[in-house]
Amino acid sequence: MTAKQFLGSITLAFCLSTQAVALDLEQAKRKGLVGETDSGYIAAIKPSADIDTLVANINSQRKAQYKKIADKNGISLQAVEARAGLKAIEKTPSGELVNTGAGWQKK
Repeated sequence: MTAKQFLGSITLAFCLSTQAVALDLEQAKRKGLVGETDSGYIAAIKPSADIDTLVANINSQRKAQYKKIADKNGISLQAVEARAGLKAIEKTPSGELVNTGAGWQKK
């Protein structure tokens, strides 16, 4: 698999993982309740029962997609997670929060 195909798979997985609850996730991001991390998953910035449930659901879907990509390409789950994290942070709109390992920052 080429790097371009790999990135396409990551992008597809990212889109699929947020499709079912896209509106809620996007609202939560815009309101600063959740943000993207360099681990390939979202995290709660302002935890609550609803936000924690949203984070758990999205991250579960993402992990399942990342595992499929890893298995299909014979690479580690951690490699897919790391690449997806970078891609998600790159795609995060200006003004939303991201955590690249140095704490939450507005992009």
